[in-house]
Amino acid sequence: MSNIVRDHDVVELSEPPCFSFGEKVRANRSVRNDGTYPGKEIGEVLVRKGEIGYVVSIGTFLQQFYIYGVAFLESGYRVGMKRKELDSAGAGAEVDDPPLPEEEGIS
Repeated sequence: MSNIVRDHDVVELSEPPCFSFGEKVRANRSVRNDGTYPGKEIGEVLVRKGEIGYVVSIGTFLQQFYIYGVAFLESGYRVGMKRKELDSAGAGAEVDDPPLPEEEGIS
């Protein structure tokens, strides 16, 4: 039990939210029902890692964390998630390096 990661020292509310309403986000881990999602069994996967969704609400939890209500299009679920469970997937979130111009005249 000593290797459990705790985030009790983190206070996100001293800064503005990392994501904004309508922002496109990606789940960076799978999310299972912890018993708070009605109509689904405990442990049932609600959101798969890599699934894309949009922030539809921003709330707080324990006067410490922002909770982002995210509507996931593929699964159709709306799930509350912490910052550490999400990555931005909007424009510029995944910028590939531009291709290098081909070098001409080199033998």
